[in-house]
Amino acid sequence: MKQIAIAGLGVVGGGVADLLVNHAAVIEKNAGEEVRLKAVFTRTKKPDSPFASYFVSDFSEIEKNPEIDLVVETIGGCSVALDVVTRALKAGKHVVTANKQLVAEHGLELFALAKANGVNFLFEASVAGGIPVLNPLTRCLGANEITEVSGILNGTTNYILTQMLENGESYADALSNAQRLGYAEVDPTADVEGIDAARKSCILSGLAFGKNVSPDDIHVEGISKVDALDAQFAEAGGMKIKLLGRTLVQNGKRFCFVSPHLVKSSALLAGVNDVFNAVCVRGSAVGEVLFAGPGAGRYPTASAVVGDIIDIVKNPGRMQPAGWEACAEKPADFSQFHARFYIRVPESEKEAMERQLGKITWLPARAGYLAGVTSPIEAGRAIGASPRPASAWPIFE
Repeated sequence: MKQIAIAGLGVVGGGVADLLVNHAAVIEKNAGEEVRLKAVFTRTKKPDSPFASYFVSDFSEIEKNPEIDLVVETIGGCSVALDVVTRALKAGKHVVTANKQLVAEHGLELFALAKANGVNFLFEASVAGGIPVLNPLTRCLGANEITEVSGILNGTTNYILTQMLENGESYADALSNAQRLGYAEVDPTADVEGIDAARKSCILSGLAFGKNVSPDDIHVEGISKVDALDAQFAEAGGMKIKLLGRTLVQNGKRFCFVSPHLVKSSALLAGVNDVFNAVCVRGSAVGEVLFAGPGAGRYPTASAVVGDIIDIVKNPGRMQPAGWEACAEKPADFSQFHARFYIRVPESEKEAMERQLGKITWLPARAGYLAGVTSPIEAGRAIGASPRPASAWPIFE
């Protein structure tokens, strides 16, 4: 029998506790032995909680308990969570987390700590919620040289963009509706400005290419500058607008960035709408593979957490092949990324843009604006062009 402690009983932590208690039989069948919830560390004790009997207020009760084999961290952030995970690993306990910020910003030190103490630190739930991505990327696709991993990594932004494109809503109205439905927080900054997607992109980049990427070292642009006119142009060009996190190797350079993209309707990612997430992996042998499904939520994310627990319990003594190495070289600057770009400028600035960029294919004008798609050029020429275009985003093909 393996005994589990949970640190943090919010949405995801509550889901994990529920699965461990109420799905014990199927978990035991898949893990090969009984997996039992032993304790829950929480600073917000609710007497009416179905898990109240498991509550402890001092993490040292978990840390020093030799009967507890594994700690699940679902606190979030990098203050209390980092302390709890560090102490658990030093105490020789496996750790499973759903905390993308923790993994993106402190992964290197936590991998080293887990290795030094002969335990595992797994984080499948930190990217794309309930969609199995990280394990397939590192194991099932192990025969491939990965060339690119790109994805719709934030359900809130995908919902907003879907509403703008499919229903003609303004950005402000779509965001308001997302907040009303509980898809977006009162402060949506981390979602709409691409911060959440950037953390997940760094994790995907680390696993795909084995080199650490800091969220501070990559280009990040959210969707707050996207408006209904961009959505109209995308539709007119047979494309959709998606916020993509991408990591790839191009001309020997490693890139990692987050930006709105125009996605051709024929691309696998184009059909992923509303709050769903998707990750597209391009490998040397398999070609293009799409992983899609619910990217967040209580039970989808808890499902991924429990999947990691089962993996550890089922394979005692095995160090899981998850992690990456330190890398002094930062990803290449976004201005060096070559692609076709969507640009949008006032009609009065068309000639100035053509002087800067050369020949441009112009789509029909709407509301006094023109949309253009460049031939392959350096992104810096488009983004740095003067006058600055109202929009300048890559096309995903």
